[in-house]
Amino acid sequence: MTKTTELPTSLRYIMRMCVNLRNLWITFWSMRISEMNWMMVEEYLRRDDRAVLPLGCTEQHAYLSLSTDSILAERLAVEAADPLGVPVFPVMPYGITPYFRAFPGTITLRVKTYMSVVGDILDAIAEHGFKRIVVVNGHGGNTPVQGFVGEWIANHPGIRIKFHNWWSAPKVWAQVQAIDAVASHASWMENFPWTRLAKVNVPSHQKPMSDLDKLRRLDPKSVREHLNDGNYGGLYQRDDEEMIKIWQTGVEETRALLKEQWD
Repeated sequence: MTKTTELPTSLRYIMRMCVNLRNLWITFWSMRISEMNWMMVEEYLRRDDRAVLPLGCTEQHAYLSLSTDSILAERLAVEAADPLGVPVFPVMPYGITPYFRAFPGTITLRVKTYMSVVGDILDAIAEHGFKRIVVVNGHGGNTPVQGFVGEWIANHPGIRIKFHNWWSAPKVWAQVQAIDAVASHASWMENFPWTRLAKVNVPSHQKPMSDLDKLRRLDPKSVREHLNDGNYGGLYQRDDEEMIKIWQTGVEETRALLKEQWD
C-alpha cells in the first residue's frame, strides 16, 4: 500500500489544508437544522420544500470510529445540500445491526422500532411542509427501511422521497471498483480523514475477504470470532488522494438527486 506519508511534502500540506478548509466550511456555512431556529425553517419553507435526512448507525468499524456510518451520511448530506441552500436534519445515529452486538459500543434497534422511529420523523417533516426529501443512508443494515419508505409514500400523497444508499450508488461504486475491487465493511473504502481516530494505527496488510454467505448464518458471538478485528476484507487504508476522489463523486451524485426532476 502506498501511504500518504510517501507523497511529496508540498502535496501532503495542500491535502491537509483542503481537509481543514472543508471542515471549517461545513462548521460555519452549512444548512444544518441544528444551526437554525424555527423561524429560519419557516422562512425557508416559503421558498422551497426540499430537505435531507441522513441515516447512520453506531457499530464496530474495526479501527475506525464506531460512528463511521453516521459521520459519513451526515457529512455527505451537508456537503451535497449546502450549495443548494437545502437544510439537513440531524443524522439518525442508531440503526439495524444485530450481527455486531458482540462488539462493545455497537447499538442496534429492532426492525419494528427503527421503522416506527423513521416513520415518526418523516411524519413530522411532512407536517411542517417539506414535500421533497432525500434520505441519505450510510448503513447497509438500514436498507429494510427502503421498503417501508415506499409504503409511507403511498399513504402520503404529494410527498416525494428519494432513498439513497450513497456508498453503493452507481458512480461511487464504480469509483471504488476502479481503485480497488477488494473493498468491504470497515476496510479502506470507509477510511476517510474524518472517520479515523487520532493515534490509532491500522494494519498495512490486505486482509483476505470473508465468506459473506457464512457470516449471514452466524450469531453475533461467532461473527466476532470469525472477523476478529471487524474488517470484512481488503486493505485498511489507501491514499487520501484516492479517498477524496470517491468522496467528491459521492457528494456530486447526492447533489444531483436534490437538483434533478422529482416527478
